Amino acid sequence: MDKNLKNTLEKTSDQDIKKENSHHSERPPNLFNRWMELLLQLGLGESTLRVATNALLLIIIFLIIFFMQGFYKDGAQKSVEENIENPEISPALAIELENEALPLNINTRGIPRRAELHTTIPSRPRLEITIYTVQEGDTVFGISEQFGLSPQTILWGNYNVLLDDPHRLKAGQDLNILPVNGTYYEWQDGDGLNGVSDFFGVEPNDIIDYPTNNLDANIIGDYAQPNIAPGTKLIVPGGERAFISWSAPIGVTRENPAIASVLGDGACGAIEGGAVGYGSFVWPAANHYLSGYDWSPETNHRGIDIAGQTGMALFAADAGVIVYAGWNDYGYGNMVMIDHGTGFQTLYAHMSTLNVVCGQSVGQGEVIGAFGNTGASSGAHLHFELMHSQYSKLNPWDYLPPP
Repeated sequence: MDKNLKNTLEKTSDQDIKKENSHHSERPPNLFNRWMELLLQLGLGESTLRVATNALLLIIIFLIIFFMQGFYKDGAQKSVEENIENPEISPALAIELENEALPLNINTRGIPRRAELHTTIPSRPRLEITIYTVQEGDTVFGISEQFGLSPQTILWGNYNVLLDDPHRLKAGQDLNILPVNGTYYEWQDGDGLNGVSDFFGVEPNDIIDYPTNNLDANIIGDYAQPNIAPGTKLIVPGGERAFISWSAPIGVTRENPAIASVLGDGACGAIEGGAVGYGSFVWPAANHYLSGYDWSPETNHRGIDIAGQTGMALFAADAGVIVYAGWNDYGYGNMVMIDHGTGFQTLYAHMSTLNVVCGQSVGQGEVIGAFGNTGASSGAHLHFELMHSQYSKLNPWDYLPPP
C-alpha cells in the first residue's frame, strides 16, 4: 500500500476516534447507570437485583389478590341475591353462601342472619289462670313476686279464701294466680257491663276483649243486660277495688263502742268517763321489731306485726278506756281496743289471754294481756293498729318511738 495513503487512513481514523470520544463526553450522564456502576464497584449489584426482583413479585401478588377479591365478592353477592329471588334454588345453598362465602358486613336484601346451633324462643305471655298451692313460710308478697304480680292481685284473685286479709294465708291453700294484674269477678244476676267496669275502673271492652274470658262481642248484646251467664268468672285486667276490712270500724270510741258489735262478742256497751291519754305512744311489747307483715296498705295490712312468744306481756300504748275485749269473728282472734279520748284508738290482736274488761281504764304501759296465736295467725305475734276517728288508720311507725 502506498505509504502516503496509509498515513492518511491512520490520521483519519485517529480523528474519527477523537471525534467520537468528544461526542460521548458531551452526552448527559445516566443516573441509573451511574448508580449501577457504583453498586458494581462496591460488589452489591447481585444483592440489589435479588431484592428488586422479590419486591416486584410481591407487588404483582398483591395486585392479583386485590382484583380477585373484588371479582369473588361481586360474584358471591350476585349468587345470594339470585338464590333469594329464585325459589327453585335450594335455600340451604343460599344459607351456605351467605354464612361462609360472604364477609359479615356485606349488604344483601332483607335482614342478614347467621346460622346458630340453637334458637332462643321468646317467652309468651301467660293467658290462663294458674293454681298455686301455698307452701309453709309463704307470704302474699313472696307469692306475688314469684309470679310477677302485685300483692293486691293475689288478694283480689282469692277473696273467697283470703277475705282481703293476708293473715289468712295458710299452707295447703289453693290460690288462683291471675295471668295479669287485676281482679277476678264472678258475674251476678242483674249485673251490667257498664256498672261492673266502672266499679273496677276499666272499660267494658277491657273485659270483653280479654282472651281468657271467652266473650264474643257480637253476642253480648245490650251492655245493661249482657248475655253473660250468672256465675261466670271473669278476669278484669287492670281492675282495682277497695279492700274489705274486717278488723274494726273506725271510730270505736267510749261514746259509741257498740258499733264494733259486728266484729264479735267482745263489743262493749255505753261507757262514761274514764282515763284520757297523753297523745304520745310507747311500744306495746318488750320487743321492738317485726315478725310477719309490715305496714302495707297495698295488701290491706294496716298495722304492724310485732315479734313475741306466746305468754309474753302486752302493754297499753297510751292511757284510755277499753272499748272492745273479746273474740273477733273475722280473723283477729282475741282482741282488745282502747279509746284514748284524744281521737286516737289502738288495737291489739291474736292475744292468748286478756287482762282487761269492757269499760276499764288503763294507764300507759299497763299490762292488758299476753302474746298469742289466735284467729287467722300463722305464729305467735301481736298485730298492732293505730287509728284516728278523723284520719282513719295510721302507720304506727310514724308515732312509736324509734326502736
